Amino acid sequence: MKRPTYHEDLVKRLKDPKRALGYLNACLNQEDFDEGVLLLALRDVAEAHGGLRNLAKRTGLNREHLFKILSKNGNPRLDSLTQLTNALGFRLAFQIAA
Repeated sequence: MKRPTYHEDLVKRLKDPKRALGYLNACLNQEDFDEGVLLLALRDVAEAHGGLRNLAKRTGLNREHLFKILSKNGNPRLDSLTQLTNALGFRLAFQIAA
């Protein structure tokens, strides 16, 4: 029996919206924040929730554009990021810094 890879196991776990939310918040709230890490995390969550092709259909964004903006060096506009997070069942929010 083949053992799942780390990525396969991660995607399986991210199907749970609460785990996906925790994963995204952990990537967003790193002390040494790296926006590339957050973009890759969004890609992982998108994969867990139907893949980038499905996400492209739900957002109306071009699939190739999604691959580009959800890469380590992606640079999404705020409106694209909002569309992505909404389509994944999340929304952007602010909090008071501790």
